[in-house]
Amino acid sequence: MNQSEFVKLITPFKDKVFRLAKRLLVSTEEAEDATQEVLVKLWDKKNGLDKYNSVEAFAMTITKNYCLDQLKSKRAGNLQIVHNNYTDGQAGMQKQLEDRDSLGWVEKMINELPEQQRMIIQFRDIEQYEFEEIAKMMDMNETAVRVALSRARKTIREFMTKTHSYGIG
Repeated sequence: MNQSEFVKLITPFKDKVFRLAKRLLVSTEEAEDATQEVLVKLWDKKNGLDKYNSVEAFAMTITKNYCLDQLKSKRAGNLQIVHNNYTDGQAGMQKQLEDRDSLGWVEKMINELPEQQRMIIQFRDIEQYEFEEIAKMMDMNETAVRVALSRARKTIREFMTKTHSYGIG
């Protein structure tokens, strides 16, 4: 595989790799470094990539593992998982403020979820992966992915309901 073939292969999903890295590492610089590392690892394995059913799923798995390693390392000890790339340019000022507040609460709840549920929320609700792909990336049963996603969403929904109905009834 030459360089142009490799670029054609990775171009459709390299932004997803960056977004996952940013989601996990928070820092744009750290996410860029992680993306670069993943692309280098893919380049090193360029001649064996054809044996994978989905190079994209393989790249996302490498990204997830690399980022989790970074989070566990001493130099990244103070990083946390956050999601902050949502904006709604169409709504009025009041609605924007309410949405921003709600998003802050949802982010807070996502950060408090167990690591596995955070990853599944990221893959399914933000990156829009299918359950089968998530199951492969997370090395889980597809049913277990659905259950974990359902529990994560239920936890967030219950917290938001409780937060927004505070003082009512």
